[in-house]
Amino acid sequence: MTADAKRFRLEASIVTVLCTALLLCAWQKWLPLDLTEALGFATGAACVWLVTRGNIWNWPIGLLNNVFFAVLFWRARLFADFGLQGVYFALGVWGWWHWLHGGANHSRLNVSRTRRAEWIGIVLFLTLGTWGLRELLISVNGAAPLWDAVTTILCLAAQYLLCRKRIENWWLWIAADIIYVPLYLSRGLPLTAILYAGFIGLCIVGLIRWKKELARA
Repeated sequence: MTADAKRFRLEASIVTVLCTALLLCAWQKWLPLDLTEALGFATGAACVWLVTRGNIWNWPIGLLNNVFFAVLFWRARLFADFGLQGVYFALGVWGWWHWLHGGANHSRLNVSRTRRAEWIGIVLFLTLGTWGLRELLISVNGAAPLWDAVTTILCLAAQYLLCRKRIENWWLWIAADIIYVPLYLSRGLPLTAILYAGFIGLCIVGLIRWKKELARA
């Protein structure tokens, strides 16, 4: 067994133990945790860790995560984040297929850099999308229209880049997660806020690992 395989097994064991312990605490009411939020935490942490590894199993676990967070965000009246889970689900199915067959001759996809045309489209999407979504959220009495809109549009752009396996997706995720932490704290979702704080660290790890993979390509 290679050193990387041993490291993967060790990391997988740690993630599994921590997520299982969290779910058990929520289920048995040993801690004041909502079970739906705990399920979102566990599947989210596992999904992002697998993404840092470039592991294809991040996609099915991510689809489960979308379902749990959709329920959670609807309850918190974060309507943009609720709707975002549906878009994530569709993009997750596409990303799953693209990682498997989006490379040369329908082979597995490799890490690459974002092209100039994509950046132009992303900048326009971030600007116009944030403005339009903010207006929509104001009209439906969203809890935090501006920040909800900013994070939603950032995440959509990041998810697109992730589906294309562009290394710059990590920078957009980091920007969104920095905003998400205080936003979720303000909506009474401390566990989700902690999760997204942890995501920042995982994003940094993912960025470093993907840079190494890109250098080997």
